[in-house]
Amino acid sequence: METSRERVTRADVAKAAGVSETIVSYVVNNNRYVAKEKRQRVEEAIRALNYRPNNMARALKGKKSNQILFIADHITNEYFSSIVSAMDQYAYEAGYLISLCANRNTPEFVSQVISRQYDGIIVSSASFPEEYVSQLSQAGIPVVVFRRRLHLKPMEHAALMETGLYTGARKAVRHLMEKGCRNIVYVDRISARGHVSPADDMRFSGFVDEMKESGFSVGPDNIVCGCRSQEELEEELRERFRKGKAADGIFGRNDTLACIAMTTAQQVGLRVPEDIRIIGFDDSSISRLCSPKLSTLGFQQREIAKTAIDMLSQMMNGQQPENVDFDTVLIERESTL
Repeated sequence: METSRERVTRADVAKAAGVSETIVSYVVNNNRYVAKEKRQRVEEAIRALNYRPNNMARALKGKKSNQILFIADHITNEYFSSIVSAMDQYAYEAGYLISLCANRNTPEFVSQVISRQYDGIIVSSASFPEEYVSQLSQAGIPVVVFRRRLHLKPMEHAALMETGLYTGARKAVRHLMEKGCRNIVYVDRISARGHVSPADDMRFSGFVDEMKESGFSVGPDNIVCGCRSQEELEEELRERFRKGKAADGIFGRNDTLACIAMTTAQQVGLRVPEDIRIIGFDDSSISRLCSPKLSTLGFQQREIAKTAIDMLSQMMNGQQPENVDFDTVLIERESTL
């Protein structure tokens, strides 16, 4: 049965915004300059009426774009470039081309994505709101979400994949404990705005849950967060080490953070791993280049890439795939021996 959302036309949007249908077309397709005030009125009307040009265009044309979009927080990140490289092979074999795009995290960005008529979208972004995923799925676009947060509600046209963030974080903490560490510090992200990971962030919550389940408290003394730059992080760690705050293990949210912690520890005279053991996450190239070489957690990248494309293909064919969970691989190197 046709819904009211599907009956909304470009003329309805034009009338609500007080502009011509041509102006609405320019805004929707983003192919002409439109004055800021008019563009704003059109975008507000599109949201208010829940206008979805994509779905109607597809239904009328019966065509596919043969394009898949991968949305990530940091497209220069080595992990994302590696995963997209693997996805590109499987997508091409399935008849699709894949594009990588940085998340802009605005309603306008979501509207732009919808207007581009992608056949499927993969989202791996800690900052991409659940509401935006819902908007994409409501537009009839199959979406695979790499879970970065613990609490995500099931939604139509969307499937969830756990790449191993939560279980990997717990595995990292257990590894440090098995090596005798009892005062473990978690090094959180660097954020230009001083943001910290929320409680349901999968890496952070994995750290907290494993610590608590093992009988250790979690508080300010074993969390480094809110640093706005590498220099600020180094100074925070340096001050902790100099003040003699007990730390015999460090878990870096990613390999880069772990290597920064390792270098800082060495600068104040701590030996790795004799005095302090350090582990990272992602198995990026820096983990093999630093000295001593860094223990880390690696993803099953090719399996994740293939499964994501398979899940999208199923949804494009009208099937709803089961959610999938992957585990990480512990890679022990010199920093925790």
